[in-house]
Amino acid sequence: MSLIPATILTGFLGSGKTTLLKRVLTEAHGQKIAVIENEFGEENIDNEILVADTQENIIQMSNGCICCTIRDDLRATLHDLAEKKRKGELDFERVVIETTGLADPGPVAQTFFMDDEVAEQYLLDSILTLVDAKHAADQLNDRQEARRQVGFADQIFISKADLVSQDELDALIHRLKHMNPRAPMRPVHFGEVALSEVFDLRGFNLNAKLDIDPDFLKVEDDHDHHDHEHGEHCNHPSHQHGHEGQGHHHHHDDDVKSFVYRATRPFDPAKLEDFLGAIVQVYGPRMLRYKGVLDMQGTDRKVIFQGVHQLMGSDLGPPWAAGEARESKMVFIGLDLPRDILVQGLDQSLV
Repeated sequence: MSLIPATILTGFLGSGKTTLLKRVLTEAHGQKIAVIENEFGEENIDNEILVADTQENIIQMSNGCICCTIRDDLRATLHDLAEKKRKGELDFERVVIETTGLADPGPVAQTFFMDDEVAEQYLLDSILTLVDAKHAADQLNDRQEARRQVGFADQIFISKADLVSQDELDALIHRLKHMNPRAPMRPVHFGEVALSEVFDLRGFNLNAKLDIDPDFLKVEDDHDHHDHEHGEHCNHPSHQHGHEGQGHHHHHDDDVKSFVYRATRPFDPAKLEDFLGAIVQVYGPRMLRYKGVLDMQGTDRKVIFQGVHQLMGSDLGPPWAAGEARESKMVFIGLDLPRDILVQGLDQSLV
């Protein structure tokens, strides 16, 4: 049986996840989708989408889609759905997991790699993050979950863009690109998104090309010269109640940051493996996403590598083309990552 593609839909409270999901479910696309609502507590699934007041945790909808609420274990629910599909009790082609607005998508994504049963049945396609333009500045300043949701994203949709000025929207996009340069981002109006921007994005496909915003490095150089520290007497409002003791979040200083590493000399495979293995042992929980196209000694093919937290993997990509400059490019997205240590270790792993 071929693997079932899975999409994780995340975003802070009120960002429009349900609106987008409702549109995807009701559009006449002919696809059969199973939706898993990863809820906290006893709240019912959004009754705009589903028939409320049912005792069933799995509901077959009239258009062939399926919805289920999980209040226990995501792994068990995924296994249960795959088993029902295998037996012919449920008919669906893909799964969408809508996380609660306060969720860190990391553990949800890791379920697809760490659990053998899940890994044998599902393919994690991508993480989609919705960002509420009207409230994003405060949410990103004060809530680490909101910043992590941006850091994990393969695709970012900005909702409620019509409620802010063009300058505010530009500033938000500029900030999001600093936090995550690899995710395409665009405004959406009431969840109106083409399915081609939602499904089959292959954000977790090791052979996918590495997309890094070409202007990112220019932005970053500019950013570095204008960074400034806040002293203890700073009266920045969001510093008064910084989340988890991390008070310094203003638009120059998010704790979710990204940087790009480039090298024109090839990597020594053994040295690189040793260094990355050591670094994820120490900093893995803070490393949200990292991905690269590497020039590795001993092969004429590109090596594609990526990771989530402590989990990483690599794959042989296409051959380096004749005349193509062999350059390694890596992007790291994480919480207060020690850039100097990473750069030094990667430099020392080159041939």
